[in-house]
Amino acid sequence: MKNVEMKIEGNILTIKVDLSKEYGPSASGKTIIVASTEGNITVPEREEKVGLNVYKKKPV
Repeated sequence: MKNVEMKIEGNILTIKVDLSKEYGPSASGKTIIVASTEGNITVPEREEKVGLNVYKKKPV
């Protein structure tokens, strides 16, 4: 995972992402990756899965 924190409290999943970070261009080169689970991952100690991508437009 890149720049993704997950926390479980009871039945509530909280996902934390620092929007000030960047991890370079996407595969297409059209956007900048801010955070990613890099595919679907299992929520810690649960059976649910999460797939998350946070990105922004590449500056011109």
